Amino acid sequence: MLSTGVDIEGRPPTIVKTAADAEKVAGSRTDIAHDEVASLSSGTLGDNTHRKLKSRHIQLIGIGGTIGTAFYVQIGKGLLNGGPASLFLAFTIWCTFILAITMCMAEMVTYLPISSPFIRFAGRYVDEAFGFAAGWNFFIFEAAMVPFELTACNLIIHYWSDAVPVSGIIAITLVIYGLVNLLAVEWYGETEFWAALGKFLLIVGLLIFTFIVMVGGNPLGDRFGFRYWKDPSAFTELYYTGSLGRWLGFLQCLIQASFTIAGPDYVAMAAGEAENPRVVMPRAFNAVFYRLTAFFVLGSLAVGILVPYNDAEMALAFSSGAPGAAASPYVVAMNRLRIRVLPDIVNAMVLTAAFSAGNSYVYCASRSLYGLALEGKAPKALLKCTRSGVPIYCVMIVLCFGLLAFLQVSNSAAVVLSWFISLMTASQLINYSVTCTSYLRWYAALKAQGVSRDKLPYKGLFQPYAGWYGLCGCFVMTFVGGYTVFLPGQWSVPTFFFSYTMIGVCPVLFVVWKIVKKTKFHKAEEIDLHKNLDEVEEYQANYVPTPSRNRFEWVLDWLFG
Repeated sequence: MLSTGVDIEGRPPTIVKTAADAEKVAGSRTDIAHDEVASLSSGTLGDNTHRKLKSRHIQLIGIGGTIGTAFYVQIGKGLLNGGPASLFLAFTIWCTFILAITMCMAEMVTYLPISSPFIRFAGRYVDEAFGFAAGWNFFIFEAAMVPFELTACNLIIHYWSDAVPVSGIIAITLVIYGLVNLLAVEWYGETEFWAALGKFLLIVGLLIFTFIVMVGGNPLGDRFGFRYWKDPSAFTELYYTGSLGRWLGFLQCLIQASFTIAGPDYVAMAAGEAENPRVVMPRAFNAVFYRLTAFFVLGSLAVGILVPYNDAEMALAFSSGAPGAAASPYVVAMNRLRIRVLPDIVNAMVLTAAFSAGNSYVYCASRSLYGLALEGKAPKALLKCTRSGVPIYCVMIVLCFGLLAFLQVSNSAAVVLSWFISLMTASQLINYSVTCTSYLRWYAALKAQGVSRDKLPYKGLFQPYAGWYGLCGCFVMTFVGGYTVFLPGQWSVPTFFFSYTMIGVCPVLFVVWKIVKKTKFHKAEEIDLHKNLDEVEEYQANYVPTPSRNRFEWVLDWLFG
């Protein structure tokens, strides 16, 4: 599956100064501008970000950006709607689509690891207008995730006390996000590494907890095992009775999975700031996918074991917008089994998870906006970077999106969360459809131009069939996400608006850019596979590993590298 080749064209590398050499020269000469040094460091022409993220940072960013409150708390809604078997099957099936998307993304990104890669590939491999629409869709998706996690942070803190007002919590969290993301990228990477590591440990801990209590290791001495799969049932009915109701319950779980499960896009967004990307990125894509698949599949199984789908406490927690982890199936199970202290620990860890996820979204949204600016699809002023390689204006704009979290001051937090979920589910599925479409054009270009995939740093399995599989699944689910508004008595203007807005906005963006810029679809033989390639290969050929600063860091690099 993997190859260690660097120059896929078989050309001898051009000898240039390394990033470290460039920085030394800059220290001794005053006539070299900082952005020239940064350009050498980044490996991407015109890109002033710095390659400071290690393998362990990237792997944990992939996990940290994916696992937030949706995994620990919102997953309970899937259990209520479909039952344990539907939830488990839906999450397992959706992981196969994520595998297909991961293989598509990994093959393209490891070949050309630049800033905001997959949204820039849409313009290069399909049509510049297609790339414009895709880039802005991804930016809106990531930016909308920031207020979602801010709203979640507020809910979680209010699990303990209402002493701190909503506006205060939002403002404090936004300031912390700003400080972390405006520092050098390695500080962001280090912060996200430790926060995501906490998520990793919490997931493992909850899975172990599930096994122990189901075999009788609980205060009640109840060996309940898979009891709730039989009583009340493995499947439940939604909206209708009989087979149709059970099918709709499963469909709702599949929609839940399509929002909850992600991963490859967060790994890809770090490509332009990754050290030794041709070696690090293939490992990161594989490791993140397999770990996340294990977590999501086992997690969906665990919640169905711990709590029956008709649990009154969990249903009430969701309907009333109960604060924090009160609606989490894990906390509900602890209360059912009369386990004390652990619910507070879980709530504290879920707070860390929500903060970490929001932190990742600020990073990914700012880098996607930066990528749009690099491609001329956003104002050039957004290319301004600090001396530490941080696109400062992009970060500030994303933080402004976080102000949408103040909506919950006048509306129920549960309602606000549902709005954001509807908007983000459609945007995420559109983004994955774009990735698969870009890959299929990339695959056609490689074939038309005689470039062997065997020489790529990463060669995905089952291609191009995996690309078509991912595209069909994501495209169909994009329109299915808001189907409930069309059922009798279920019409809701906000739900319809948030579910289908991006489906309408993206074609408009595409048409407007196509008319204004007079773009055309790229033929396979005309697609440019070499833009920015020389810079990446020069960086790779002259890469000098950054040594670990101490023994402890060396252990971390070894464990997660």
